Amino acid sequence: MPQKPIPNYDGLYGDLSARTSSEYIFLELIATRSQIFDWVIEPHIHTRLFQVFIVEQGQIYFQETAHKHQLTAPCVCFVPPTQLHGLAYSPDVQGYILTVSDSIIEDIFKTSVDIFQTFEKVQIIHQFDDEMTFQQLQSLIKMLEVELFGERSERNVMLRAYLGQFFVQIHRMKQHGEATQNNSLAINYFRKFQKNIKAADYHKTIPEFADELHITPVHLNRICKRITGKSALELVNENLIHEAQKYLLHTSYSVSEIAYLLQFEYPNYFAKLFKKHTGMSPVEFRSQQRGQ
Repeated sequence: MPQKPIPNYDGLYGDLSARTSSEYIFLELIATRSQIFDWVIEPHIHTRLFQVFIVEQGQIYFQETAHKHQLTAPCVCFVPPTQLHGLAYSPDVQGYILTVSDSIIEDIFKTSVDIFQTFEKVQIIHQFDDEMTFQQLQSLIKMLEVELFGERSERNVMLRAYLGQFFVQIHRMKQHGEATQNNSLAINYFRKFQKNIKAADYHKTIPEFADELHITPVHLNRICKRITGKSALELVNENLIHEAQKYLLHTSYSVSEIAYLLQFEYPNYFAKLFKKHTGMSPVEFRSQQRGQ
């Protein structure tokens, strides 16, 4: 049985006869078109149009080619041309759909490669640092609405200026979201690394610690440098020195015995490492601390 072809619209959803121009810009409330289709927009594509769904209230079920997302307002869904997308809304949904021809976006960002790369795939933004970030998008949408449906002089110039600000804001929010996600992941790796250092029952190499985390030694070092300013090896050695200091202060073990307990093969290597980190030998450290 042949598969049903994916609906492909040159214009807005449901309008098979529409032919948009290279200067096409349109803004409408989500409810205006969606309620006609009982709040369900079947998967489809737009050949030459960018679309942004700004959801201010309610819920949205967003489908792209390989993923499905159930989102609660506030959220933003960005869809570039030729990307499959379908939507289902809760009847209480409020927000806007901004539709812009690809030629306008290409012209605005023709010298901004990094920004344009953001707009080559579907973007979902549903986490915001504070309400102000989302409110900035809402303010820009309101200004676009006034300019789009008004009859002011230099209308096209102002529309492009607002569109530039709007899409740059989306780009920044996406960058911030990725940075936040990467930072959270890095912190999780770092905490596991700290636990593994303390739990190690033999002298592990940095590659061995990295293997436990399923990352590369280079990645582990980058994480440690980003969070503490120190390399992974420095942190491992700091832990050893901290353990050594506890033995020196709270036991009567000799330096050689402490080196053995910490699994150093040679006591003189232990003493050398200790002095490098503390500025004094183990014996000097013990004498100074106990003499205080």
